[in-house]
Amino acid sequence: MSDEEEDYMSDAFLSKIQDVKPGVSMVRRVKEAMKREAQQKEKNMKNRQKSYKEQEKESREEALQSSISNENKGFALLQKMGYKAGQGLGRMGAGRVDPIPLNIKTDRGGIGMEEARKRKAEEELECYQQKIRARKQNETKSLEDFRSRVRTEREERKIEGDLRRSQRSCEQLDSQKGITVPRETWYWPKADVDEEGDDLKEDKEEEITDLTPFDKLQILTSYLRGVHFYCIWCGTTYYDEEDLCSNCPGDTAAEHE
Repeated sequence: MSDEEEDYMSDAFLSKIQDVKPGVSMVRRVKEAMKREAQQKEKNMKNRQKSYKEQEKESREEALQSSISNENKGFALLQKMGYKAGQGLGRMGAGRVDPIPLNIKTDRGGIGMEEARKRKAEEELECYQQKIRARKQNETKSLEDFRSRVRTEREERKIEGDLRRSQRSCEQLDSQKGITVPRETWYWPKADVDEEGDDLKEDKEEEITDLTPFDKLQILTSYLRGVHFYCIWCGTTYYDEEDLCSNCPGDTAAEHE
């Protein structure tokens, strides 16, 4: 190593380095720079010449904040007629106390244009809300109709199922008592008949009776309960009418639920 080159491990080289805590001076310098920048901006704002609109706004705000002086001719005439500062207008003093507020127009729309736009926007909003309400009502009605239709279809399928069970039970119980012909053709399940004449006869009998499945179910359950003391929903043949009335909840499916 030559004499001209300094040894970085020597005391002479280390004494030249400033003893500064890492990160502290950097944060201080950043804060000072930001402070100087803010002061410079504030100074520029003060020295900047205000525009005509800014000057107009400041003078307007200053005038609105100050009350009307006695030098105003209109105020002087009011005082001659007995008006006092802070008193409401009118004979009884129940009128306006503060001056009419000043609304500055920034657009080129004519007088009343803003009210017309506001009224049009309110009408459009009301029309939109009416459409939303009508749509919700239609959806609710459609949902209720669908539920009612599903409920009706489910009840009809249940009635038809109970009717078929009643017909099978009636045929079995009648056969046990030696009855070979049902009291009505529809008391028993339909037998598979190949002859067209029998089919036509059954169709005519069905047209004559013109009973709904619900009517048939009521008639057939009454027959089973009265003749055989049998309840299709209990699935039990009782000893007599007294036993049936005492132990069976009722003669409908709803009473057995």
